[in-house]
Amino acid sequence: MTVVEGGVAEINCRLHRYDGSIVVIQNPARQTLFFNGTRALKDERFQLVEFTQRQVRILLSDVRLEDEGGYFCQLYTDDTHHQIASLTVLVAPENPTVEVKEQAVEGGEVELTCVVPRSRPAATLRWYRDRRELRGLSSREQLGKVFRVSTSVRLRVERRDHGTIVTCEATHPALRGQRKQTQYVLDVQYSPTARIQPSQAVLREGDTLLLTCVVNGNPLPTEITWSRANDSLPERAQMEGAELTLPALSPGDNGTYACHAANKHGRASDQYVLVVYDPGAIVEAQTSVPYAIVGGILALLVFSVICVLIGMVWCSIRQKGSYLTHEASGLDEHGEAREAFLNGGDGHKRKEEFFI
Repeated sequence: MTVVEGGVAEINCRLHRYDGSIVVIQNPARQTLFFNGTRALKDERFQLVEFTQRQVRILLSDVRLEDEGGYFCQLYTDDTHHQIASLTVLVAPENPTVEVKEQAVEGGEVELTCVVPRSRPAATLRWYRDRRELRGLSSREQLGKVFRVSTSVRLRVERRDHGTIVTCEATHPALRGQRKQTQYVLDVQYSPTARIQPSQAVLREGDTLLLTCVVNGNPLPTEITWSRANDSLPERAQMEGAELTLPALSPGDNGTYACHAANKHGRASDQYVLVVYDPGAIVEAQTSVPYAIVGGILALLVFSVICVLIGMVWCSIRQKGSYLTHEASGLDEHGEAREAFLNGGDGHKRKEEFFI
């Protein structure tokens, strides 16, 4: 019999030509469990569910590893007869645990170790990443009747690997085709990046500008500072974390503004060039755009008209040349008609008509 730890085992003893003699059931330690149907050992996990002239049947619940071994069914007659039922206990693995020896940093390597502390027989461990199996280094250690199994894998990591899932999977006969899995999310630390986002593109005198410093990094920078190239920030500037507000802009606020962020792996900054325009100049520039468009359209129309006129003149010249050619041909026919008329014409000739 093979039973998973914690399950129920059924111990059967078949009798042949039973004559009422004494039947004794013993455990692997040769302790008597039942004597002719009477309980002898105070272990409520053993229950005698059938005792007939053909069979003795016992159920063992909550099977433990120490219950493994041979169970004896002895019949005492003139000759002693016995049967042995062998019980094998499987220890199914729990969900694997994933351990990390050191923090992962971009550009470096990280070693992951997957451990199943207790299984029988030894569980099989595999690594997967993006549904592809990774090659790991496995080892096992026997602790009494159980095994401790582990497997390690080394990965080279970059910042794009942050948040990637690596899976350790355990398979075992006691799981009956199922798998125990543990997912580990890679925590890759990397230097920060910074990018300034303005609240609007075109700024006029009197407007309010909001600059936001969008930062990224692991660990995320918690302190963000602002500066202005070759000058200090305006007195009315308001700084609140990643935001810099400049109310009531004036040309005196023009300049290059920068935000700075840092973590233990590096620093990052970004710049924004502020140009405050005069409102009148903005209006003039905006109104000049339609006039330019209209001028372009008019120029296109004039060019089209000129092209049409040139085409018409060319067609007219070609048509006039054709007319003169036909006119000369008509004069030749007119001379022939005149000659016929002067000769009086022959009566036997058919009448001819000439169109001039």
